[in-house]
Amino acid sequence: MCLVALAIDQSRRFPLVLAANRDEFFERPSARLDWWAAGADGAPALLAGRDLKAGGTWLGLSSAGRLAVITNVRDPSRHDPQAPSRGDVVPLWLQGRLSTDRFWTQTALSGHNGFNLIAADFSADECFFATNQGALPHRLGPGIYGLSNASLDTPWPKVGTLKFRLRTALNRHAGVDGLADELFEALADRSLAADELLPATGVPPEVERWLSAAFIRSPDGRYGTRCSTLVLVERVNRRLVTHVIERSFEPEGLTALQSRTSLRDWPPGRGAEPVSGDPRDPIVHTRIEQALTTPLPAVAQRTRVRSLIRPPAEG
Repeated sequence: MCLVALAIDQSRRFPLVLAANRDEFFERPSARLDWWAAGADGAPALLAGRDLKAGGTWLGLSSAGRLAVITNVRDPSRHDPQAPSRGDVVPLWLQGRLSTDRFWTQTALSGHNGFNLIAADFSADECFFATNQGALPHRLGPGIYGLSNASLDTPWPKVGTLKFRLRTALNRHAGVDGLADELFEALADRSLAADELLPATGVPPEVERWLSAAFIRSPDGRYGTRCSTLVLVERVNRRLVTHVIERSFEPEGLTALQSRTSLRDWPPGRGAEPVSGDPRDPIVHTRIEQALTTPLPAVAQRTRVRSLIRPPAEG
């Protein structure tokens, strides 16, 4: 992924919202969002896209209640072409059972090129950000966060704009479809940043310019936004329903396919046992391509609701 906005506990109706674009060369083969088979060792099933060249993924969730999204750190001067694929990191988190600290100790020393990771384990009530550029993982509390190819909340124009549009959409919409439409519109923004606001990441200024859009197309059409993905966790009465919606794109920029998977009772609450086997059990889910499900009933207002994560400890 090259652009991510995340809202944690900023809406009573939608306690978790993630909106992201994946930018990549179109010649690199990949599979659209779908379930991966559960591991033979009892590892949970994954819902994710798949890089068919290296086998990893850029964004996904597990039936056991984990979620992760990764972005590259743009620094051509430190790029090692022989380094392992950064897409390995996401499935390692999703299918593993290590705590955050143990996972990061193992991952940070694996020789990957620069990357950022936002990862959550909802059965442990935690969400964290980490980068292998030197900082230790830190917990994310309620708030709206943005990430591209620098560090968390680095004020690149497209990061700030997507965060603003996410907050605006949450305040404006009480239904899934309206929220999804507005977020997809934000992710499709092709506006370029003003020259004086462009970051300096080591690529030529003309490249920096076309990379400054939320929705990217290189002048030669070889590189750009391959897919836009939303993860919308919705409270419906006393249950959680998570909608994972993906739009994939051809080099010309036209939508090739939209798919939508809705998961009931995901994510699981704190202390839930890891799930293995068929992703349909115990999760009741629907999957629709090129069509949207009927909006679910409105949520009755309550004065108290459960947060999906514990806030970071102060001090």
